[in-house]
Order: sequence, then C-alpha cells, then structure tokens
Amino acid sequence: MTLLFVAIGAALGAPARYLTDRAIQRLHSGHFPFGTLTVNVAGSLVLGLVAGGTTTTTGVYALVGTGFCGALTTYSTFGYETVRLLEQDAPRRALANAVVSIAAGLGAAAAGVAIGAALWQ
Repeated sequence: MTLLFVAIGAALGAPARYLTDRAIQRLHSGHFPFGTLTVNVAGSLVLGLVAGGTTTTTGVYALVGTGFCGALTTYSTFGYETVRLLEQDAPRRALANAVVSIAAGLGAAAAGVAIGAALWQ
C-alpha cells in the first residue's frame, strides 16, 4: 500500500513541478532559474510540514513527503542549472543560485517542521 501512496504522490508532484517551473520562468525574463528555486523551496516547506506533523510510518508521509515532494523538488536540475550558469560566464548568478537555494530550502524545511509540530502534535 505504501508503494501506491508514493506513486500517487509522484504522479501529482511531477506535473506540479513542471507547471510551476514554467509559470514562474514566464514571469521572470533572464537566465536565473527562479522556477527551480521556487519548487525546491516550496517542496522543502511542504516536506517540513509533513515531517513535523506526522510519523514516517504513515500513508500521509509516503503520499506527500516521499511521493509528492520527491517528484516536486529536483536536486539534479538545481545542479545542472548552476553549472550552466558557470558555463555561461555568470559565476555570481551561479553562486547566488547555490547559496539562496540551500539557505532558503533549509529555512523553509525548518519552518515547516516547526509549523507542522505546532499544528498537528
């Protein structure tokens, strides 16, 4: 049953990632990967909410945490886009992407855990 929850969550998270990334990138002209930054920070917040409010043995965690957030967020695209910025001779943008992505993701996850714990425990 857990595998089914993960698959359903992933089936929802992957299109959400694609649609969100495209919508955000349309709003921002330029070469900075705002779409990937947005989905990664949002996914970190949601995962923190779930982790702070549930246990790892529940179907909710499998559905939302592993499935949805696993498909929504993307470390590989973050890494690729950072390298691409370096290749385009934009080292400041590459550094900003790395620093902001990591700091905002960690902050969002920590906030999510705190909020989730306060709301559901």
